Amino acid sequence: MAGSGFDDFDMERFRERADARIDAVERLQGTLSSLVGRARDEDGLVGVEFSARGLSELELHPKAMRLSSGELAERIKETVRAASDDLYRQMNRTMAEVLGQEGDQARFLDDPEAVLAQVREAESAFDRTAEDVLGELDRISRRLSM
Repeated sequence: MAGSGFDDFDMERFRERADARIDAVERLQGTLSSLVGRARDEDGLVGVEFSARGLSELELHPKAMRLSSGELAERIKETVRAASDDLYRQMNRTMAEVLGQEGDQARFLDDPEAVLAQVREAESAFDRTAEDVLGELDRISRRLSM
């Protein structure tokens, strides 16, 4: 099938890269599930640990009981948010280390237009690939009909 577009496709290299990617994702899953985000309020009265399963630890210093219920609730919510943010940063850093730049999810928060451009690019690449495959199938069909 000279000139089919598949002539220089190296199936073995494709398989090796796919296997390496699967191994990396499996390692990543284990690492991500073990990460814990931590935070303390500015006075050290509220301490929080936040994991992939959610709030995993809440520590209240005895002096925290002197706060009004509203102020304590607000400090707990702020500290949970900070611990969640810490976990997100750790996860993002870990994903970027394992997956490279494509694993760096923070870039999407800073530039939504870049996300749309990437989606359009992926869509265009898919369309080109689909056209190539359909064209190849059409050529094969015509050859078989002869």
